[in-house]
Amino acid sequence: MSEVGGRAGQLRSSGLRHGWTTGACATAATRAAYQALLTGEFPDPVVITLPKGQQPGFTLAAERLADGPGGPRAMAGVVKDAGDDPDVTHGALIRSTVWAGEPGSGVVFRAGPGVGTVTKAGLPLPVGEPAVNPVPRQMIRDAVAEVAAEFGGAGDVVVEISVDHGEEIARSTWNPRLGILGGLSILGTTGIVVPYSCSAWIDSIRRGVDVARAAGRTHVAGCTGSTSEKVAVAVHGLPEDALLDMGDFAGAVLKYLKRHPVPRLTIAGGFAKLSKLAAGHLDLHSARSQVDKGYLAGLAREGGADEALVQAVAAANTALEAIQLCRAAGVPLGDLVAEAARATALGVLVGSPVAVDVICIDRAGTIVGRAEPA
Repeated sequence: MSEVGGRAGQLRSSGLRHGWTTGACATAATRAAYQALLTGEFPDPVVITLPKGQQPGFTLAAERLADGPGGPRAMAGVVKDAGDDPDVTHGALIRSTVWAGEPGSGVVFRAGPGVGTVTKAGLPLPVGEPAVNPVPRQMIRDAVAEVAAEFGGAGDVVVEISVDHGEEIARSTWNPRLGILGGLSILGTTGIVVPYSCSAWIDSIRRGVDVARAAGRTHVAGCTGSTSEKVAVAVHGLPEDALLDMGDFAGAVLKYLKRHPVPRLTIAGGFAKLSKLAAGHLDLHSARSQVDKGYLAGLAREGGADEALVQAVAAANTALEAIQLCRAAGVPLGDLVAEAARATALGVLVGSPVAVDVICIDRAGTIVGRAEPA
């Protein structure tokens, strides 16, 4: 066949332009700033390596070398291009300021103006840390190590990430409610923004199903992102053209498969998103559906949680905190959410010969819940 399935095929068929995450922009800015700190010259464009091996180049929008407390500092800035995704951070200037750290300290992260600080439990970072998520942190560490190796640096640096007008932009996100105060989070698991939020992406899901059926696939997986896609492949050994980049559009996958069935569907995704599906939502985008912790508390009670745990789940800051509390107490909240999500899916698929299993994962890609076909 000339058509290609999977995430890359969907993006091509949608006709949409991808963009770059805040994490990728922060990595590019950091690499440029550290190189300038060591050499006195800013690379422009600056090339970075993304988690899947792509090597995009970024043009610098700002650069400065100056003396600061404790010695020289270098700052570089990159404007975020979100492609065709209606991302609130599109056009934001992501800056990284780098200076020498204590010997043996490695990379120390600081939140500059416009980047938030974690103030509540239940997020993938400890309270008090800058809101630079784990994958962007690793991307930045890798970039620092590469520059250090190339230009003779020690790699012990302080990296301060800032976003122009980030505190104002963050008011349009869920950060304040989650306890990320002072600005935005630096996000991204692949470095690439895939434009989900429009009818073209829903159409690309349909084309993905068409490609899988034409290739004779009897088992497809609808995945909310790249991490869940990896888990689905690891669990079921599916080829690329059996993978549907579902994103937030669970309803689009289910409704199209009802009309154009494939014998087996795996739904794989983050626990928080699939808890929305469990509660009956078919659009999992944060702007259109929210995690219902009261609903999770009710499921926890059904799973044997005592009243103290039920109340703790209801008061949890995030779905991640809720699942962590239940796992520590031996309450199978992940499995209960997976079963309820499977029931929602079967309700949409009623009358169509599609068997469904569900895999819930945490942010690290660890499976925290499963529901198998009856």
